[in-house]
Amino acid sequence: MADRERERPLNALFLAEGGGFFPKEFHAPTLDGEFFPGSLIWGGTPFEIDRLMFVRLVMTAALLLFFFFAMSRARIVPRGLQNVGEYLLDFVRIHVAEEILGKEQGKRFLPLLMTIFFMVLSQNLAAIIPFLNISANARVGAPLVLAVLSWIAFNYAGIKKFGLFRFIRGSIVVPNVPPALHILLVPIEFVSTFILRPFTLTVRLMANMLAGHIMLVLFFAATQFFFFGAVENGWMRPFGAGSLLVGFAFTMFEMMVIFLQAYIFVLLAAVYIDIALHAEEN
Repeated sequence: MADRERERPLNALFLAEGGGFFPKEFHAPTLDGEFFPGSLIWGGTPFEIDRLMFVRLVMTAALLLFFFFAMSRARIVPRGLQNVGEYLLDFVRIHVAEEILGKEQGKRFLPLLMTIFFMVLSQNLAAIIPFLNISANARVGAPLVLAVLSWIAFNYAGIKKFGLFRFIRGSIVVPNVPPALHILLVPIEFVSTFILRPFTLTVRLMANMLAGHIMLVLFFAATQFFFFGAVENGWMRPFGAGSLLVGFAFTMFEMMVIFLQAYIFVLLAAVYIDIALHAEEN
């Protein structure tokens, strides 16, 4: 019996044996069901809310409440939440909108850039909040919506300024090259400008947040296993302390990634808008 126990595959992350609560076996969790649990309420209907949708709703409500309490009683000399809110608003206005687009165009597109930045940042923050523990951007839906919004914005900016055909020609025709090369360059520029931009925006954000979530799950699942699952092997507990320490350090690193991904996403959106506004000069 003992030999058979040792030979059993490690096929459950939280496998209760004999009615016990803590696991005696460990494996890397699967994406289906363990990373992304199914429906919470209204399953099978158009209004179904699963874990990721719940996180989106919670973090959107938290973002609205943050700005309500930060700006409802604004003072000339900001303090507390108002100070944090104004710093983040000025960061996007000065270091993204005005620096990339200039004051006039930066002011024009500032509401869009603010919306993108704070939506990405707030949804990413859920990755390190207890009981949420995952960014809503770790699955393709939310990043894709924001990427398509950015795609619409830079196409709108270019078409409004130049008209449809002048904008497309300015975006895909490389000046001062031999005519024969246009056969090669025009399709490449078209795919790069109008197809790959929303795709790369989506995948960059989703992949970074999903990878961070997977790493945190693995470190803390290993910590739980070493401390509580392998109770008959007390010598394994130091490994639990090590995985806990690494998990905490990676959480600190993830905090930097959370802000960095929001900044990169909104920065690229601003850059694409600026390129569209100067399509005939590129």
